[in-house]
Amino acid sequence: MSEAVVIFSVVLALLVVLATFILWLTKDLLIGVLSSAVISLVASIFFLILQAPDVAITEASVGAALTTGFFIFALKYVGRREDD
Repeated sequence: MSEAVVIFSVVLALLVVLATFILWLTKDLLIGVLSSAVISLVASIFFLILQAPDVAITEASVGAALTTGFFIFALKYVGRREDD
């Protein structure tokens, strides 16, 4: 792997850690769903780096798009904020 790919991978890993902390700390369910979508999208980028485009497309379409859409649709009925 080249140095640029390693640096890009480290930046993506830090983005996953940041999104995970946001997901863990937030009380707003929409922010949590969007953080989960970011984690899934970064995972699909990692699969592209690892030269697995079929897995990357599946992760992006199911993990980032379809699941996020279902969660946002469900938030319409449940409510956006989690009460303590």
